[in-house]
Amino acid sequence: MTVQPEAMATVRLGSILVQRGLLNEDQVKRVLCAQNRTGEPFGLLCERLFGLSPATIESAWAQQYAGLVDTLERSDLCPSMEALAMVTRRQAWQFRVMPVSWDDGELTLATTPNDLCRALRFATNVIGRPVYFVMTTSRTLDAALREYYPLPGIDIFSGGSN
Repeated sequence: MTVQPEAMATVRLGSILVQRGLLNEDQVKRVLCAQNRTGEPFGLLCERLFGLSPATIESAWAQQYAGLVDTLERSDLCPSMEALAMVTRRQAWQFRVMPVSWDDGELTLATTPNDLCRALRFATNVIGRPVYFVMTTSRTLDAALREYYPLPGIDIFSGGSN
């Protein structure tokens, strides 16, 4: 398992929203003050105070989370049979998740930063057990899905790459 240097530093949700041009520094300070007073989640306050959509907050959160967890290379992606049994072929492709391991009642799933929101909704609504996410690239995820959950004709959609 390879840990990327970016994963060592925590990027704050407010910083991500500023980088994206959705809030300015003064607005982040207002949200932090409100959060200190009320204890409400930062994202919820951004929605209420500045009209940011839940999807925008979810996307920024996914970026933040992806920077905090391990990143798998293709050589690290050797799923156990127990993990593979936790996700059907349809689920793996539809929600862009690759089971990696099943340890002590916790399922580790690989996904990409762009697919994390969808993968999280799947894990929350379907798996019903603790899930830990690790990140990988789209190319690595696609290769693993083709290998462990083959679909007839999938190379047509993926450009025929192996």
